[in-house]
Amino acid sequence: MSVARKQRDVLSVEWIKLELIRTAYSTRGGLFAAMDPRAVLGWYLMLALAPWFTHNLTTIGCLFLLGALSVAFARVGPLVLGLFVIGLGFELVYLVLAATVFGGDFTTFVALTEVTAKIGVVSLASLAAFVSLDPEKLSDALLALRCPPTIAFAVSYGYRMMPILVEEFSTVMEGYRLRQLPPARPGLFGVRHLAHWATLVVKAFYPIFLNTAKSVRTTVEALEARGFTFATIDGRGRRIRIAGLRYGWLDLGVVLATAALIAASFAAGETWPIHRA
Repeated sequence: MSVARKQRDVLSVEWIKLELIRTAYSTRGGLFAAMDPRAVLGWYLMLALAPWFTHNLTTIGCLFLLGALSVAFARVGPLVLGLFVIGLGFELVYLVLAATVFGGDFTTFVALTEVTAKIGVVSLASLAAFVSLDPEKLSDALLALRCPPTIAFAVSYGYRMMPILVEEFSTVMEGYRLRQLPPARPGLFGVRHLAHWATLVVKAFYPIFLNTAKSVRTTVEALEARGFTFATIDGRGRRIRIAGLRYGWLDLGVVLATAALIAASFAAGETWPIHRA
């Protein structure tokens, strides 16, 4: 198989759909997937809040490295990680252009980079945490933390609807492509092909929403037939859902190690301080 064929297979709609399903259902495993979901949420809050308590770039850089290490341990898929890297790259290019156009220098670029680095730490922590939690674990963790059952169900249902929406979009788009011929000529820089694809995407929205509404109605009827409303009122339903949650030594070790590394990051910032101008 040629290299071009392999690249085309990797960048296909089917591959993107499979990657989204793997991300939503946490099928890659990893360190955080083996932990209690409540401990994962606590770990996420620690790492996501830490960068907002400092302006020290040394501390923020250490926290960013901690987030990157967490992503590696979580085995984040190439699609989500690639989107993060592309977004971060475009943000850095924008900062360089903004600092240059408005007469700034390297100090201005460093000052603008602080907020971007903080958001990057939060993004890395989000990738590591929520890629490791499947819908059932996340819903059970929210229930265990006294979150309203309706909200916990909405989060779980939203996770499950994402692969369905991608499947519906792929089916509708293929149908439109079979019924409509592409432009005979690409035009300048392929603008006609881009306009053709944009038109198909806009036309695909209504069938997708209609099919999704049908799926939602079927799901609601099935839930009511199984007593979902009564289960949210009766406390026995909540106890059954969270009965399998257990804190373990792995949860304690990861949380304590993360807290120690965050403290070490702040200590490194005091030792080698780099503040924005």
